[in-house]
Amino acid sequence: MVIKVFLASSSGSTAIKKKQQDVVGFLEALKVDYAQLDIACNEENRMWMRQNVPEEKKPANGIPLPPQIFNEESYCGDYDTFFDAKEDNLVYSFLGLPPPPGSKAHAEEEEEQEEADDDREEEDLQSEEEEELRQLEEEEEAEVQEEEEEDLEETQEEEAE
Repeated sequence: MVIKVFLASSSGSTAIKKKQQDVVGFLEALKVDYAQLDIACNEENRMWMRQNVPEEKKPANGIPLPPQIFNEESYCGDYDTFFDAKEDNLVYSFLGLPPPPGSKAHAEEEEEQEEADDDREEEDLQSEEEEELRQLEEEEEAEVQEEEEEDLEETQEEEAE
């Protein structure tokens, strides 16, 4: 999977330039495989980016500004959502990538997976215990019913004599 970062190589906005540098620098620091796609020099890139940013994520004027981030064809987000993910240490999930082995994010993901597995095991054990308890109750009911039927038969036999 390749992360696509749509950038404007010749932007007049220093804010956009800083945001683009922040995204690219962070991806490089994480050693994430990504491709820079220039929307200033390539009309196809600009049109593709504009068409593939979801409507609900587009600004009021309808024209999304760079940087915009995709995982192949899947939209990840813009700079603000990237920044939020970075602050929350959720960049890999934001990008739709598994965290690399040995990373803090990977350790956290493994811990969450272990907790989920433990929860499932606990639920399974609880279900098994509930099933065993239900079976015991059914057996006890059957025994009580049998005893009542035997008592009734004995009473009927005694009355018949």
